[in-house]
Amino acid sequence: MPNHSPSPISTDPGRVLTQPWQGPYGGVPPFKSVKVSDFKPAILAGIEAYKREIETIVGALLPASFDNTISTLEDSGRDLDRVLRVYSIWSGTMSSPDFQLLEKELAPQIAAFTDEIMQNEKLFKRIATIYQSPTLKSLNDEQQRLVWKCYTDFVRAGAQLDGPKKARLSSINQRLASLFTAFNQNLLEDERAYTLLSTQDELIGPTLSLTASFAAAATHLGLPGLWAVPNTRSSVEPFLVYSERADLRKKVWDLFMKRGGNPGAHNNKPLITEILSLRAERAKLLGYETHAHWRLEKEMAKTPAQALGLMTKVWAPALARVGEEVREMLSVAKIDSAKDTIDPWDYRFYAEKVRKLKYDVDEAEIKPYFELEGLREGMFWVAGELYDFEFIKTDSVAVPHPEVRVWEVQNKATGKHIGLWFFDPYARACKRSGAWMSSYRRQEKFNGTVSTIVSNNSNFVNAAPGDPILISLHDAKTLFHEFGHALHGLSSDVQYPSLAGTMVPRDYVEFPSQLFEDWLLTPEVLNQFALHYQTKEPMPIALVTKIKKAGSFNQGFETLEYLSSAIVDMHYHLSQNRNIDPDVFEAGILDELKMPKEVVMRHRSPHFAHIFGSDGYSAGYYSYLWADTLSASTFEAFIEGNGPYDKAVAQRLQKYVLSKGNSIDPAQAFLAFRGREPDSEALMRKRGFSSLPLA
Repeated sequence: MPNHSPSPISTDPGRVLTQPWQGPYGGVPPFKSVKVSDFKPAILAGIEAYKREIETIVGALLPASFDNTISTLEDSGRDLDRVLRVYSIWSGTMSSPDFQLLEKELAPQIAAFTDEIMQNEKLFKRIATIYQSPTLKSLNDEQQRLVWKCYTDFVRAGAQLDGPKKARLSSINQRLASLFTAFNQNLLEDERAYTLLSTQDELIGPTLSLTASFAAAATHLGLPGLWAVPNTRSSVEPFLVYSERADLRKKVWDLFMKRGGNPGAHNNKPLITEILSLRAERAKLLGYETHAHWRLEKEMAKTPAQALGLMTKVWAPALARVGEEVREMLSVAKIDSAKDTIDPWDYRFYAEKVRKLKYDVDEAEIKPYFELEGLREGMFWVAGELYDFEFIKTDSVAVPHPEVRVWEVQNKATGKHIGLWFFDPYARACKRSGAWMSSYRRQEKFNGTVSTIVSNNSNFVNAAPGDPILISLHDAKTLFHEFGHALHGLSSDVQYPSLAGTMVPRDYVEFPSQLFEDWLLTPEVLNQFALHYQTKEPMPIALVTKIKKAGSFNQGFETLEYLSSAIVDMHYHLSQNRNIDPDVFEAGILDELKMPKEVVMRHRSPHFAHIFGSDGYSAGYYSYLWADTLSASTFEAFIEGNGPYDKAVAQRLQKYVLSKGNSIDPAQAFLAFRGREPDSEALMRKRGFSSLPLA
């Protein structure tokens, strides 16, 4: 194992960000010392340090070996990695105007340096020598996996191209980095908008808690006495459920759906066209038929055809279910307001009315029991029951923003330190919308035992001091979903950081997160943590029963809304066209799918940051459906045992899946856990599209 000797601690503001983290828990990010002006010198210093480390590897006199090449490479770049971790936190949650200017400048430079490493001929030659050596099999399984990953990543990044092609590839990557930055910043600008409500008449429908949140949002904007609906999903969707005013539903819906697509300086459509063209060119340079083929090569699905096959299988029953849902809504709408059509901004409103009539349950009845802090405690409790995790609040760790809180995670039985969990739940003007998990530091046992630091981020509207934050059933599921990612990271137990935690294929990483959603509605969580915010009484059994009976209600809409985005994403990246008009292309695919006019893609192209804000989910938005096949089959394993809290099944899951990261092929890991291949019929059962019994 190499002996990584970090640089001495520096007081230079431009260098503090690159230094080994100091403080408790094996060191924590230096948030108290961060100034935006420090990022550029720190990143440049990190790049220079990384270059020197690469030069040492390629200049070694001894023949290439695992220890002097792969292992040493794994231990390189730590100065740069530390600063980029903090830089990415600022990008997602603290993206002030001065940071955005810096991001535009640095994005192509960082991309260029990445290419410089991945295209280094001498470095790749040493990696290839080890990969092709007969002695490879003498390494342990995790070492072999690391060699495979390293070699494959370099090949896929153009290491085998000739000089001119490498230069063009680097040019493409730098331009894409700039386009991704611009796309995200344009979207953030549109998400700063809000719909202002000025009279009680305009608030007819929303619950008291939601009204209070809108009032708090307006006060935060300097408009006391009014109400503001922020242009984020966690505010818009409940407004669409409750507002009695169709004109206001349309106004709020329009503002939200047109994010990133409005005429003017922040229009993302021209960026989409260029991004797609550059991705297509890059795929050809690398020897792949399309960008989709390049992206899926390392995923569980392997090919676009496999991914499309699953999506097609689910599309037909979901489409049929939407037809049923619309007919039920029309029967209510005709009586309610003499409407003979359901517009997209009406869907959630009338779906809620149907749910009330059909199952005698509505969101307003559920929300008083779904208080944010109570659900957070419920998540902690489930993690303790399944995986022996205990969460202990700590105030000894600096945070990037005063609203962020931190918990230490320990093993309940032994008190052993596992890691840290940061919680950043509230919307801010400089924070991107949505909900996500981040890894501030990955677990490893390579250069000493290093614990992980993870975070969960959401965009709930913060209530007035002393008031509860009540969230919808959908938002509660999202909260559990993202915590499932955090548990994946916290469970990691591998040697090498690049194989740790959530560093797995995209269509596998959503598996643990989607699985954890299933614990939200277990009686144990509802009885202890779904307590009425005023009476502190648990959710009544009658209400729980109604919620579960309505479990697959509106599943057609939810599936089609998501799946249309996933299919459009895949077709974008299978296209050979270099001059795609996103409006025309999107409409054409939806027309071929016979997309109902009542439903709109969950992510219209101009705000589809999953696929145009980075390469991350490009040609990969199908991943949620693929992973849900794994999660449905896994939860059935609990049911086939002693129920959701079957400790033996949980231990098997943690041993074979959650702890392994990417140290083993995901398909092998799932097979080791489940004892059989994932069952797509389990997915159909979960979504209520099949009447097949459990095997």
